[in-house]
Amino acid sequence: MTFTPLTPEHAAAVLKRGGVLAYPTEGVWGLGCDPFNESAVRRVLEIKRRPAAKGMIVIAADAAQLSPWLRWDELALSRKEQIHASWPGPNTWLVPCTPDVPDWLRGEHDTLAARVTAHEPAAALCRAFGGPLVSTSANRASEPPARCFAELDLALLAEVDGVLAGETGGLDSPSTIRDGRSGVVLRG
Repeated sequence: MTFTPLTPEHAAAVLKRGGVLAYPTEGVWGLGCDPFNESAVRRVLEIKRRPAAKGMIVIAADAAQLSPWLRWDELALSRKEQIHASWPGPNTWLVPCTPDVPDWLRGEHDTLAARVTAHEPAAALCRAFGGPLVSTSANRASEPPARCFAELDLALLAEVDGVLAGETGGLDSPSTIRDGRSGVVLRG
């Protein structure tokens, strides 16, 4: 199986049609889609074999792309400053979200896992798409994440609609996840 790597513009067109992409992030290959397209998000969950109750991470090119969904006023000013100081970068924060964030994104939580990516291929995809994207590691649940394209499961690749050109940022692990209210590291 071969894939012609897509430019951010062509990949964004796939997303706008409800497609699912594999794309490189800071440390691992990810799966992404339009976060407000329920059928696309559910497809990502099926590909990963991940329960919807866990929620999904969304990435953005800048904080403004996330602002409509997040309730910054529910955080202490010092925590908000800490979050913004960590972006762009491989830092995902669970931030209180607005009631219109669908449960297929937030799962059973009142927060949204959000990150402003510093990885240029992923940021370029968000800019071309015009907003945030679902970002979850491109592996089946409980399987190790792919750190390079060659490590991607061919059966998983057969279920996506395209692959964004690029390589991961070379980090040794997926993004750190922290609770936005307490600052506690949930995944290091």
